[in-house]
Amino acid sequence: MRRQKIMANKENQETSLTVIEGIEEKIFLIRGQKVMLDSDLAEVYQVETKVLNQAVKRNLHRFPEDFMFQLTEDETESLRSQIVTSNKGRGGRRYLPYAFTEHGAVMLASVLNSPTAIEASIKVVRAFVKMRSILMLHQDLADRIEELEKASDSHEQRFEVVSQLFGEIFCDPKFLKRKIGFLEEKKGKTK
Repeated sequence: MRRQKIMANKENQETSLTVIEGIEEKIFLIRGQKVMLDSDLAEVYQVETKVLNQAVKRNLHRFPEDFMFQLTEDETESLRSQIVTSNKGRGGRRYLPYAFTEHGAVMLASVLNSPTAIEASIKVVRAFVKMRSILMLHQDLADRIEELEKASDSHEQRFEVVSQLFGEIFCDPKFLKRKIGFLEEKKGKTK
């Protein structure tokens, strides 16, 4: 019995991680902020995009600019090329999408106010947190690589100086050694 509970718990954790990884793929960096698009959040919260946006419009006072913003046409086109969404006029979106920050995504759960939305918001927050930790790790690695490159450049300059000094020493006649071996005797001379 206990083993079955442990196995069920492990399967739930694995499913949850898979969902979080799927959500992470839908987090974009726009205007220097990590955001999710309204259509992706609607999918996660299991509602239509239209329903999600209507709920937001009814509660605009809950969504300040640091929680949500509407994309420009250029940003939409740039995203369209990255994520391969359909073009206008071909069954695609007829309006510019909204982007929600982590706080906006959480606020959506309170606006939608359903058990599915609450559960989904927890997964969304976990995905944002995981993404933040990954970005911090990448920044830490980038900083360390930069330090190594600086140290490498410094060592390279020192080796160039040493190499140049060796070159001067080997070319200087006073440092040249006499050749070792027998000298060839010239005919007619004896010692």
